Amino acid sequence: MKSKYIFFAVSLFAALSANAQETYENAKLAGEDLNGTARYVGMGGAMEALGADISTIGTNPAGIGLFRHSNVSISGGLLMQSDGKDFSNGKKTNLSFDQIGGVYSTRTGQKSFINFGFNYHKGKNFDYILNAANSLDGSSQNKQSYIKGMLGDQKVGGFNVGKNKDGQNIGYVDAKSSDVAYTWSQIDYLYWNSLIPGSNGLYNYEKATGYTLDRAHTGYIGNYDFAVSGNLNDRVYLGLTFGMKDVNYKGYSEYRENFSNAGGVLVRDERKITGSGFDITAGVIVRPVAESPFRIGAYVKTPTWYDLTTSNNTRLVYSPSTTSVRSTDSSISNSYDFKMWTPWKFGLSLGHTIGNNLALGATYEYEDYANINSRVNDGGYFDYYYGDYYESSTADKNMNAHTKEVLKGVSTLKLGVEYKPVSNVALRMGYNYVSAMYDKDAQKDPGIASLGTAYASATDYTNWSAINRFTLGVGYQVKNFNIDLAYQYSAQNGSFAPFSNINIRNISIPSGTTTVTESNVATTTDVKNNRSQLLLTVGYRF
Repeated sequence: MKSKYIFFAVSLFAALSANAQETYENAKLAGEDLNGTARYVGMGGAMEALGADISTIGTNPAGIGLFRHSNVSISGGLLMQSDGKDFSNGKKTNLSFDQIGGVYSTRTGQKSFINFGFNYHKGKNFDYILNAANSLDGSSQNKQSYIKGMLGDQKVGGFNVGKNKDGQNIGYVDAKSSDVAYTWSQIDYLYWNSLIPGSNGLYNYEKATGYTLDRAHTGYIGNYDFAVSGNLNDRVYLGLTFGMKDVNYKGYSEYRENFSNAGGVLVRDERKITGSGFDITAGVIVRPVAESPFRIGAYVKTPTWYDLTTSNNTRLVYSPSTTSVRSTDSSISNSYDFKMWTPWKFGLSLGHTIGNNLALGATYEYEDYANINSRVNDGGYFDYYYGDYYESSTADKNMNAHTKEVLKGVSTLKLGVEYKPVSNVALRMGYNYVSAMYDKDAQKDPGIASLGTAYASATDYTNWSAINRFTLGVGYQVKNFNIDLAYQYSAQNGSFAPFSNINIRNISIPSGTTTVTESNVATTTDVKNNRSQLLLTVGYRF
């Protein structure tokens, strides 16, 4: 007979008033896709020194200074995933509105301009379906929670299990503490109140023979950029951009394990991340030789200061192998605010034109994701003079230390060429390479004493490798109108793990009479994120 128990997060997280986020969740928000106008994408994004394209507003705003006329453009197209299967609300093919913006150009001298620009573009498109499956040799997600409880102390990555006033199992800092452990996660809560307490009253775990995961990611990060750029005698170009970001992420997953005793478990997890952020970008382009079209560009982007809210609804269905033990259907939900600061970004670019027929561009960027700063909201203060309230935060030192172990510096290389066989037709080709963000031996650590751990509702993680992007494009100019089309193919491999490999540790069985050695080694699965994009831009010059 099936029974249903709903476990609420009120008692679980009553002691946790501040909030932070976990490394792998933060990493989803870091970096940007190659997106913008079709011309920019068709050249692999290598236009930070060539300029005169609205998409450079968010990378090197000095490029806005190369406009000689006012201009508006709008872009959209299709995003297509080549692998995976349609799942829940996720689809392999999606329409996408990618860009709209314009530049207003004003002449201040014979060879000098001051230009103002605004542009919206989709900095990140989360539309992606992840499927993974593999065998398990007795390890399991619930065993991870079990081992953490057997460790018995937050100092060693576990917690001490005790009953609250409502009779629910709760993980405390240690046997002497009444404080909820930061290592006690939402997924731990579900397992310790459903599966781990067996029918005989003893704590135990179920061994798994295999797992499957289906996850649908949807949403986007929208960038709204406002820029001013100056052109000094066609030699020096300066630009400054103030950017705002709009975050809308949603992930829905179904994780299943088959147990050795013929039972099984299903965990459905829905997570949303919403919020906003802002950053500032400054750039310069210089023509070292007055008579030469060769240009050098450099730019720097501040961290993006994010203020975010994340929420989850997680449901666990446990089906035992015997009818003498009832199935359980439990759920938990929570919502909290947190802050995240991305690293500084630096870029260097080269651009050169040959006559009116050939343009060449190259760009190098560097951003150290090991310096992502997870922030804990710890209150605020009221400015009585201005009548404003300011929220304060501090760094989550434990989670940030883990971030430095998991993530690393990322280099981006952009190469592009544009050839005009006739004056009103342009052919483009580009290559865009982004090095791996994750250390190859990285894994999610469920034993970090951090609020990012406490609010975790999933145990899986993926270590993605480098991204290789190949682009083609064509453009046509008719009077004051331009029509551009670009195709982009992006390829990336990754290693998926359903949970972390907790090292072999000696843990005491609850009876206290024996000590056993336990390990929980997950089988990883090779996964891919291969996507194609068709992008159309229509522009007007005036």
